[in-house]
Amino acid sequence: MSVKKKPLVVVTRKLPDSIETRMRELFDARINLEDTPMSAEQIAEAARTADVLVPTVTDHISADIVNQPDCKLRLIANFGNGVDNIDVEAAHARGITVTNTPKVLTEDTADMTMALILAVPRRMIEGASILTEGKPWAGWSPTWMLGHRIGGKRLGIIGMGRIGQAVARRARAFGLQIHYHNRRPVAPKIAEELGATYWESLDQMLARMDIISVNCPHTPATYHLLSARRLKLIRKDAYIVNTARGEVTDEDTLIKLIEGGEIAGAGLDVYEHEPAVSPKLVRLARAGKVTLLPHMGSATIEGRVEMGEKVIINIRTFLDAHKPPDRVLPSML
Repeated sequence: MSVKKKPLVVVTRKLPDSIETRMRELFDARINLEDTPMSAEQIAEAARTADVLVPTVTDHISADIVNQPDCKLRLIANFGNGVDNIDVEAAHARGITVTNTPKVLTEDTADMTMALILAVPRRMIEGASILTEGKPWAGWSPTWMLGHRIGGKRLGIIGMGRIGQAVARRARAFGLQIHYHNRRPVAPKIAEELGATYWESLDQMLARMDIISVNCPHTPATYHLLSARRLKLIRKDAYIVNTARGEVTDEDTLIKLIEGGEIAGAGLDVYEHEPAVSPKLVRLARAGKVTLLPHMGSATIEGRVEMGEKVIINIRTFLDAHKPPDRVLPSML
């Protein structure tokens, strides 16, 4: 009796052990044990040989890759919620299905966003460095390391999707007033629950907020949404927190405004030119003006395992000739 050949699944980065083990059981899985990013040519080669590609947010799946004459891919099962690393339109035109892992990272990312909202005005990282870097500390003083109170401040959320709403729930518990800008208002029930004020004009909202949280996806429409012009609308005593995508903000202008005292500071988990981080941002961090994290907003064991489980479900559903639950279409972006 002939044994049915397992589909070849190429995984671009190392995933949790339990996920890799399950993939090996179900598929002919080619795993990246070294966890070193694949080159563009290696990804192109994978597209020529694999039935399914499992990339991550750091892998660029361009139109050139999916449009290779000998591209064999049938499914791109992205290990991540955002799909700005994939040319979804080109894949769709080529008949390649694209999936992602939504709803898994909402709470983890919202937790980290709230942590930065607290850390930046209260100077937490700056204060911690006094003890960990051997800097002199004479003990408590009534006027030393003063930050700003969180309660009562206005938080402006850019992007009121699942993560934006989760941030709003946390922020409201800390006494922040919730404002938001979105393509359209949220349902009245949600707005009432969050006590949220909708701003159709992003410009008007930016000029009135104490803290601004970027929680929208990176798409062609949101590239440099916080442009040089818009960043200059922000108040001098306001802070920006970004746990979404670095490309949403004009990073060079943000740096100049913080350096010049035109914006009070920022908490950043993402950067415009990742994995490169501007040396100017590092200098601002050392000066206590910004808090920098290495893109770890969703980095929990539970979250990564759940992402992997979603990837497996999407692959198995697709291979069983059904629509994957997390299919992404160009019209959705």
